[in-house]
Amino acid sequence: MKKNLYIIGATVFSLLLSGCDKDFLDREPSGSFITPEQLAEAAKKDPSLLNGNIAGLYSTMYNTGTGGTNLNHDDFGQKSWDIYMDMLSSDMVLANVTYGWYSGIAGYQDTKDYTQQENYMPWRYYYRIIFGANTVIDALGGTDAVLGEDQTQQRHVMGQAKAMRAYAYFYLSQLFSKGYGTGAEKTIPIYTNTQVPNQPKATSAEVYNLIVDDLTEAIDYLEDFNRTSKDQVDATVAKGLLAYTLSARGTQADLQQVVQLTNDVITTGGYRIVNENELYAKIDPTTGRVTNPEAGFNDASNPSWMWGVDLTLANDLDLVSWWGVMDVFTYSYAWAGDPKTIDVGLYNAIRNDDLRKNQFDPIGGGLESKYAADGYVAGDFDLMPLNKFFDPNRVIGGQRQVVTDYLYMRLEEMILLNAEANARLGKAGDAKAALKTIMSKRIQPATYASYETYLDGLSGPALLNEIILQTRIELWGEGKAYLAVKRNKLTVTRGSNHLYSPGQSFPYDDDGLTLEIPQAEVLNNPVLND
Repeated sequence: MKKNLYIIGATVFSLLLSGCDKDFLDREPSGSFITPEQLAEAAKKDPSLLNGNIAGLYSTMYNTGTGGTNLNHDDFGQKSWDIYMDMLSSDMVLANVTYGWYSGIAGYQDTKDYTQQENYMPWRYYYRIIFGANTVIDALGGTDAVLGEDQTQQRHVMGQAKAMRAYAYFYLSQLFSKGYGTGAEKTIPIYTNTQVPNQPKATSAEVYNLIVDDLTEAIDYLEDFNRTSKDQVDATVAKGLLAYTLSARGTQADLQQVVQLTNDVITTGGYRIVNENELYAKIDPTTGRVTNPEAGFNDASNPSWMWGVDLTLANDLDLVSWWGVMDVFTYSYAWAGDPKTIDVGLYNAIRNDDLRKNQFDPIGGGLESKYAADGYVAGDFDLMPLNKFFDPNRVIGGQRQVVTDYLYMRLEEMILLNAEANARLGKAGDAKAALKTIMSKRIQPATYASYETYLDGLSGPALLNEIILQTRIELWGEGKAYLAVKRNKLTVTRGSNHLYSPGQSFPYDDDGLTLEIPQAEVLNNPVLND
C-alpha cells in the first residue's frame, strides 16, 4: 500500500518485572492509594466506596498499558487479547507487515518463547483484574463470606467482583492451558485473597471449580441488580461467562446446564438478534454513503450487545486501541500498512446468499478506485471487514480520537452456545432449532428454504461442524473462535492468504496455539512448579 503517513512505532522492550509477590500482590501501595485493610474498614461504614474499585476493574478492560507496558501498541485491555485469540485461531489474517505488531502471534512464534512480552502482557492483565477483584472481595469479608438478603448493595458489589475474578481466571485457563477435562493437569496459580503468598500451579479441576463457584454466586447476587451501563457485569453477563466455562469443561451435566443458562438469557434477558440493517453497511453506489446508519458493530446501544463499553472522548483512546489496529476508517495500522483480513478459506465457506458475506470487502471489490488518488490499488482492501467494523464517518484513516465502542459479549453467542451444547448432547432437533433462529436472519429470504433443507439433513458430527462454522462466521473479529477451537479440540487449517504457514494445519494443543507462562512469573515465583 502507498500512504502519506508516518506512524512512530513503539519500541519493543523487555521488562523483568517482579512476580506475584511484589507486583500482583503489593501489600502497601504508596501515594494516594489505601491498603486493602484500610479499604475493608472504610467499606464497613460505607459499602458504596467499593463502587470505585469495581469501576476501576471495568476501566482496566479498555485502558492502555494494563498489560504492564507503557509503549506497546498491542496493550490496550481485553480487546488486545481478542485479537491474539482471533489470530491464534487462524480466522484472522495479518495480511501485511509494515510495523510488525502481532507478527509473532500470527506466526506462532511468540507463543513458544516465554521471554516475549506477548506472553507477559495478558498474564499481567488478568492477574491485575484478579488482584483488584480480590481487594473488593476481601473488603466484603472474603471469598467465603455469605451476604444476607438485607445487604443489597454489598451483594451487588460482591457479585460483580466475583464475576470479574472468574472472567480473568477463565481467560487465563484458555490462553495458558492446552486442554481441559482431565482435572489433574497443572495450569495456573490461584489467588483468592490479597494476602496469600506465591502459589504453585493449581490443577485444571481446581481452577474450573473456582470459576464455577464464583459465577454461580455472582448470578445469585446480581439477579436484582439493574446496571446503569453495559460495561458493568449483570446477571445475564455472569450467566454468559458461566456458559462459556461449562462448555469448555464439557461434561454432560455441564452441557445440560449450558442449555439452561443460555435459554434463560435468550428468553428473559431482553436482548434481540442483530437484524439485517445492523449487520453490515449498505453503500449507495453513487454517493458512497452508508444508507443504513444503524449498521456496524460500533455502538454499545445495539440491542444484541450484552456486555460492552460506550467509549467517549474522556476515555482518551487513539491509535493504541482495538480500532487503531483493526479499522481502516480510523487512524490505524490497518489503514497504514498492517491490514487484518478474514482467512480466505473461511470467507469462501460463507454462502453467497449469506448476508454476512457483505461484511467483508470481496476479492476484486473495487473500493480502491474511490481512493486511487491516495495511492490505493486493486486488492488493497480485499477481505477486510470494512462493512462490519467501521467508524460511522467512513473517512479512510479519519477517526483520530476513538469514540466507537468496544464489544465484549452479545446475544448471538448465547444462541450458538445453546446450539452447540445441544448438538454435543445428541439433541439434534434442539440444536437445529437454535441455529435456525440466527440463520433465518442471515440467509437471504428467497433462498433460506434451501439452507433449512440442508440443515435438516445434518446430524452427529456434521451438525456440530456446521454450528462451529456458523460460530466462526458470526463472531469473526470478536475473539470467540479461539474458545471454540479449544473447547471442541479442533484442528485449524490456514488459508492461502496467510503470511505465515499458509495451507498448514495445527491441532488445538499445538504449542503455537497456547501462550507460555511468562519469564517474569517463572523467575519470581519459586513455588510455581511445586
